[in-house]
Amino acid sequence: MSSRLALIAGGGRLPRVLAEAILGTGRELLIVGIEGQVDPETLAAGRSQTLPLGAAGRLMKLLHDEGVRQVVFAGKVRRPSLLEVKPDWRAVKFMAKIGAKALGDDGILRAVIAAFEEEGFEVVPVDQVMSSLLATLGPLGAVRPDAEAESDIRHGLEVARVLGQADVGQSVVVQQGLVLGVEAIEGTDQLLARCGQLRREGPGGVLVKIKKPQQDRRADLPTIGLTTLDGVRSAGLRGIAVEAGGTLILDRNKLIEEADKAGLFVIGVALPT
Repeated sequence: MSSRLALIAGGGRLPRVLAEAILGTGRELLIVGIEGQVDPETLAAGRSQTLPLGAAGRLMKLLHDEGVRQVVFAGKVRRPSLLEVKPDWRAVKFMAKIGAKALGDDGILRAVIAAFEEEGFEVVPVDQVMSSLLATLGPLGAVRPDAEAESDIRHGLEVARVLGQADVGQSVVVQQGLVLGVEAIEGTDQLLARCGQLRREGPGGVLVKIKKPQQDRRADLPTIGLTTLDGVRSAGLRGIAVEAGGTLILDRNKLIEEADKAGLFVIGVALPT
């Protein structure tokens, strides 16, 4: 039988978790990994193949030939240079249309989604396929933020919103009211490593992670997992605050267990109105 759902997979653990969940329901799935970025474990989860990032024409033909009707995007995608992409004619036409150099990551993702829709595919968000990944409101474990951490969270939410509106990043680290770092192209893991060298004496800071205000939730929802928790612990932070209903949490039970052991809080928060 033909596949009806395709997973366009970047790097990281999320695509594998998603693929295994989809296949566990008995639904047919085609995994299309981005060459040089997708993890081998993701490709091993089911029927798969890889394509270069610039092979837009081949990708569309493959999906049509496979009878795909729905597409879901998951995983980290490193934004390469044009020399690395080696675009085919379809990709060149797409980049010329949107002016890729002038757009930030969010603008490019919206344009990509629109291109898939123009081809007749329905692009579905990760949480529609696997709603259990979404962060819920309130503390996830036994540890709760104190008054100073709550103040850092509020400040972090304000900064992260401005950061997102500028299409820069999704994460910020705040300690004792001071912004130690904001996420740019390096990603959350490198942000945490950098902030570990900048931390001040006294109570540790907080990682705040939210989706961008204008972000289409069908691509690149903020995600945390055990690697994030390890980074927070190594950086000397006290916990993680994420947008409830707007952030994906991988390995939730294990993450909560490890956070409780380390005395770290993980909390889902509502954005201020």
